[in-house]
Amino acid sequence: MSRAPLWRAVAALAVIATSLFLAFTMSPRLGLDLRGGTQLVFEARDSPTVKADAAATDRAAQVLQRRADALGVVDPTMVRSGEKRIIVELPGVLDPRKAADVIGRTAQLSFHAVQGLDTTGKGLPDESGQKLTLGPAVITGEGVSDAGARTDPQQGPGWFVTVDFREPGPWQQLTGAAACEPMGDPKRRVAIVLDNKIISSPEVVQETQCRVGMPGGRTSITGNFTPQEATDLSVLIKGGSLPVPLTIVEQRTVGPTLGADAIAASAKAGVVGVALTALFIIVIYRLVGLLAALALAAYALISYAALVALGATLTLPGLAGFVLAIGMAVDANVLVFERAREEYGAAGATRVKGPRAGGLGQALNRGFKNAWSAIADSNVTTLLAAGLLFWLASGPVKGFGVTLSIGVLASLVSAMLITRVLAHWIIDRVPPKVSGLGSVGRIRIWLTARNPDLMGRRRLWTAVAGGLLVLAFAGLAVRGLNFGVEFTGGRIMEFATSKPVGADAARQLVANAGFPHAVVQTSNDAISVRTGQISADDAAKIQEALGEVTKQRDELIGPSLGEELRRNALIALGVALAAQLVYLAVRFRWTFGAAAVGALFVDAVVVLGAFAWLGKPIDGVFLAAMLTIVGYSVNDKVVVFDRVREIWTAQPKTSFATVVNSAILQTVPRTVNTGLGALFILSALAVFGGDSLRDFAIALLIGIVVGTLSSSFVAGPTAIALERRSRQPPPQPPQPRARRTREGSGAVV
Repeated sequence: MSRAPLWRAVAALAVIATSLFLAFTMSPRLGLDLRGGTQLVFEARDSPTVKADAAATDRAAQVLQRRADALGVVDPTMVRSGEKRIIVELPGVLDPRKAADVIGRTAQLSFHAVQGLDTTGKGLPDESGQKLTLGPAVITGEGVSDAGARTDPQQGPGWFVTVDFREPGPWQQLTGAAACEPMGDPKRRVAIVLDNKIISSPEVVQETQCRVGMPGGRTSITGNFTPQEATDLSVLIKGGSLPVPLTIVEQRTVGPTLGADAIAASAKAGVVGVALTALFIIVIYRLVGLLAALALAAYALISYAALVALGATLTLPGLAGFVLAIGMAVDANVLVFERAREEYGAAGATRVKGPRAGGLGQALNRGFKNAWSAIADSNVTTLLAAGLLFWLASGPVKGFGVTLSIGVLASLVSAMLITRVLAHWIIDRVPPKVSGLGSVGRIRIWLTARNPDLMGRRRLWTAVAGGLLVLAFAGLAVRGLNFGVEFTGGRIMEFATSKPVGADAARQLVANAGFPHAVVQTSNDAISVRTGQISADDAAKIQEALGEVTKQRDELIGPSLGEELRRNALIALGVALAAQLVYLAVRFRWTFGAAAVGALFVDAVVVLGAFAWLGKPIDGVFLAAMLTIVGYSVNDKVVVFDRVREIWTAQPKTSFATVVNSAILQTVPRTVNTGLGALFILSALAVFGGDSLRDFAIALLIGIVVGTLSSSFVAGPTAIALERRSRQPPPQPPQPRARRTREGSGAVV
């Protein structure tokens, strides 16, 4: 009877137990697109006195943190991105105007002596509009230790702001000099300047002694403040001055209901997708399929536990990555089971009949061993794509790269450890037919009986691929790409409506608000408005013009950031293709790598062309889909070329075209079963995942279908053509190694 090593069973139990503990004791960190709030991305600029480097940006982030804390924002996040950018996340803050105005104002605070009334017209106006000539700054914002909004009935009904200084000396010096001037003289006043504007210029009280000044290091700023104005001013003063000016280059606001709906929709898609995939794999592989379905449940548990343990942020695209990685877990199981079926069938001539002596355990062992190369290579290529997403993507799409990476690693544990332990525990206890490994399957039987010469028609397949490229390029030329604001810059807002609003009526309302060139689209219960670079106040005007609507989403991308993201998207795709070429060339042959990358190029162009003809948006989520397609498509090609290498190594004298044809036919069952499993997942995402994930699922559906076909009908003929021009010799079969006998030193081969 075949038994799994004890260490493997112990490791599987340890992984499951640890995952259960983490899942029930820790909570996931939800991104703002799932829990609601505002994300602001600031970019530091050089000032006349300070260079915007990493150190200055870190100091600015600390100031922003203090301001957010003073505003009472729960769990604000300030993270420096690169050298000059700060990502600010404000959960629960749905008014970007307030967030940007209070959190991001430069707030250069300073205290000056008044030198008299200005006669040149270059002075600053005081509260009454009278211009004053000011002396140099005596105290800056860094000299302020605290500030607060106060009201005191004994001083009157108004609000005022108290300011505490770190050192009382400068304040005493400033007020002591002013106290030497007569009452009513402008020189007896002290000007408090915020952002080059006099916010208060009080006269020093009569009790203050000349050259002694006000004691205690505290003062009060009065000026008929409202409670909100006093609070905002105290927050700015207490937060301190920013060391460098900041400019908003990106802003995203998501309502809490949209996030809740997205979680519910993604959960439904995940449940339906997993259920269909589990049912499919049980029907195809019977008992071992049932064990694989149990391992898929363990995969979901392991992925979730790893996510919360690492403190990774779960975003909406990340949920899609979490669900999509189920396809990776299915792929590994299918590779192992198909290989075990082959091994069991190949040993049929010498196998002794009977359920316990049928060699199922040995076939399963060889299936895991021989499938490992293809599984490892395919997962490495997917991790390359996920890493590029995390490196070059922006906003929530980074979360997709994280969860996809976690999912790929969890799928390896699920398939290569948990499925293996369960299968070895039961495989020799049941008859071959019940196990699911006793037959090579109907698809393989049909292919073996007919043995079609697919590569004999490789010119036809090349012509078909060329026709698809022409059609795709025609779409790009005629329709063009519908770049989203993430790549072009601008603002996009989505509003929920209580009753349907016609597109023409909505456009007229937006035009009446002063934005006739805005792109307005409507559905049954939503309105989408896309504009150029407009302010938060202008966005509020559009919302007011639309009437009784609820803002669900508001994104602002600066033009420089949009250009950068568009450039990064092209770099990501180029680097992805180059990385796959290098990896495949190292693992296989340069001809295989070039053939795979050529087929990947066809896949990418066809998907782009399809989105051009359909008018679908090209945004960050589409970039995530494209890089996933690259990773998934390479998986397919790796499996084919891994089998090509194996057959060619064993039969180096056989025609390479025949070798490729045999490899394609032998991997068709795996390709069909894996593809169907992925299609179940993506169809569930397209139907139940909501509008935000529907385009993502459509892109992947097109990409996986095209990528699966290109593995055989583009990569195969291309590899044959390249090998004809290659001078590299065929791989040689490994030489058997000698081993010693127990009795003597003679070698046995």
